[in-house]
Amino acid sequence: MMQLNNPFTWLLVLLLASSGVQASGQHAPESGPGEQAATDQAADRSPRVPTFALNGDLAGELQVFTTAYEDTFAGIGNELALGYLELVKANPGVDPWLPGDGTVITLPRMYVLPDVPRKGIVINLAEYRLYYFAEDGVQVYPVGVGTEENPSPLTNAEVTMSLESPAWYPPASIRAEYEASGDFLPRMIPPGPGNPLGSHALLLSEKGYLIHGTNKQFGVGMAVSHGCFRMYNEDISRFVYQVEKGTPVRVIREPVKLGLSGGEVWLEVHRPREDYTAEDRDKLWQEVFAKVEGFVQQHPDVQVRRQSIEIAVDQADGIPTMIGEKLTQMAADEGGEPPQQPKTEPGQTLYF
Repeated sequence: MMQLNNPFTWLLVLLLASSGVQASGQHAPESGPGEQAATDQAADRSPRVPTFALNGDLAGELQVFTTAYEDTFAGIGNELALGYLELVKANPGVDPWLPGDGTVITLPRMYVLPDVPRKGIVINLAEYRLYYFAEDGVQVYPVGVGTEENPSPLTNAEVTMSLESPAWYPPASIRAEYEASGDFLPRMIPPGPGNPLGSHALLLSEKGYLIHGTNKQFGVGMAVSHGCFRMYNEDISRFVYQVEKGTPVRVIREPVKLGLSGGEVWLEVHRPREDYTAEDRDKLWQEVFAKVEGFVQQHPDVQVRRQSIEIAVDQADGIPTMIGEKLTQMAADEGGEPPQQPKTEPGQTLYF
C-alpha cells in the first residue's frame, strides 16, 4: 500500500516535504520562548519502549501484565508498543480477544539480537520487529511488514528524509486493486486520521519504501502491507526525531536466532504464521539444526542440550530459550574441571 513507484509521485512527495515537512538533520524555524515551551510540553518525544543494555547477544527481559475485563491483545499491544502476533505467540491458550479480568500474560521483551552488525536500524521480517541500536543500548519496536504477495525487500538501505504529516499518493497498481474490488481510491489522500501513512514517516533509499505510521493500528506486528514498514503512530511520531539522515537500515529475514550471553547459549525461534503446522515445524527444525551445528563448530567450548532445542522448536513462540552453556561456565557452576568435549573432524555431523 505504501510504495511510491511513479516518478511523478516522488516529485509530489518532495514538494510536500519542502513546503511543510521537516527533513531529518534540518532545524525547524525558531520559536519564541513561550511558544517553544508550549510545543515542548505538547510533544513528548521520548521513546515509549525501553532502551535495553546489550548483554552479549541478549537484551531485555520478560515482563508480565495483568489484564482487565475490557482488554484485548490488539489494545494492549497498541498501549504498550507490542505487536499482536508476538503477544499471541507468547501467551498460548489465552483468548486474544477476551483474555479475561485478572489474567497474567507475558510481555515478550527479551531478545536474542539478530546476527548482523549492531548499527542503526535492523528490521527482522521473521519476527515483525524493528531494532534501533542507539549509543546506550537497543530499542525494539513492532512493525507491520509486506504480505507474501507484496513482500518487503531484503535490503541494505539508509534513511534519506523524515516527514511530518505526509500526504499519500497511491501508485497506479494500488488504485487498480481498489477499482477491481469496486472501490475508488483518489490520487492523493491528505494528511489526517484517514491517511495510511499515519502521522510521520521515514523515507528510505530503497526506492518506493518507507517506515511510517498507519491508520490501521491492528496491522502493526503482522504481515499486512504492500511492502512498507508500519509502526504505531505513537512510536513513529517520536522515532523520527531520534533517527538522523543517513542512518543505515538493514532488512533481514532471520526466524532462528542464536547467541551467547554470560556463558549461556540462547535460542529464539519464530514460527512463520499464527497457525503452526507440522510442515512449518519440520522446516524450522532443519534450519535450527543447521544453525546450531554451525554454532557448535564455531564455538567448540559450548555444550548444548537437544531436549531444550526441541522444546524451543515445538513452541516457536519467539521467546529466548537457554539451550546450553560454555564448558568453562559449567565447571565454574559445579566447582570442578570442565568436562571434555568430543573432538570432531571438519564437516562431521554433531548429534547434539
